[in-house]
Amino acid sequence: MLSRVTAVRRLPRAFATPARLYSDSRSEGSVAQSKGFNKKEKAHEDQFIHRHEQEQLAKMRAQIDAKNIELDALKKQEAELAKKAEKE
Repeated sequence: MLSRVTAVRRLPRAFATPARLYSDSRSEGSVAQSKGFNKKEKAHEDQFIHRHEQEQLAKMRAQIDAKNIELDALKKQEAELAKKAEKE
């Protein structure tokens, strides 16, 4: 009986894959772990978002006012054209 012994060949890799290590929690410093810091950070974020939303609403209101002025001008123009059409 003949037995075959197969040798395992290892081929060299064409490139090395980088290993990335990520941490799941914010445990880098004592400040990052404190609850007071998290509350303060959330308060700042909420304040920023509120201010940003107020700015966006102000811009939208200004656009609505501009469109209303434009609409009034077009209505006047339409009324003038209707008067001209009636005279003719």
